[in-house]
Amino acid sequence: MAEAYFPVGPGLGMEENFLSLDDILMSQEKLPGRAESALPRLAVLMGQGAGSAESIPEGSKLEIPLWLAKGLHDSKRRIISVELPKIYREAWRTVFSADANVVDLHKMGPYYYGFGSQLLNFENPENPEIAQTDSVCSLQTFIARFRRIMDSSQNAYNEDTSALVARLDELERALFQVGQKGLNDFQCWEKGQASQITASSLVQNYGKRKLAEVDG
Repeated sequence: MAEAYFPVGPGLGMEENFLSLDDILMSQEKLPGRAESALPRLAVLMGQGAGSAESIPEGSKLEIPLWLAKGLHDSKRRIISVELPKIYREAWRTVFSADANVVDLHKMGPYYYGFGSQLLNFENPENPEIAQTDSVCSLQTFIARFRRIMDSSQNAYNEDTSALVARLDELERALFQVGQKGLNDFQCWEKGQASQITASSLVQNYGKRKLAEVDG
């Protein structure tokens, strides 16, 4: 008998979990950058050439998938340099500080929080603000948006929630779904359609992770 498939959660912070579909999709997100030296036979991979033997000249501006940027980035050899994506720059941090709830995070970057954590991999003298952005901007944005997300999830019973989640990043959507499941479970219990209220999968997974850390 085939076992049920349980989705694998994304990694934490700078660590990716490549058994997680979310992390695999996040690794395809692109970073602006520059070739600090010639890149042999990478033109096709970067979408800048037709032949597999073509190289990218030194100084070329690039749009680099995260997985490739992490593989090429080396502060000692200076193969590529990585720039801060616009949504993590000062102008957008000002918008988030004013009212984080007005921003369509899914349009700007569906993996805003996870991708922001990955930027810490590129800390170097050319990009000092990258390391500062993730811990400050992302956390403040998450806190500012969290209450509205959970309030919305608890006040939308048997309704079409597509408009409520359209502007959320993937982490926020997962939290919204947890809130919806908790609401639905409570409604079923209140109507006598469930024998007991159980802990959410988010709490259960957190408990399993803490036990694994203790055992390790």
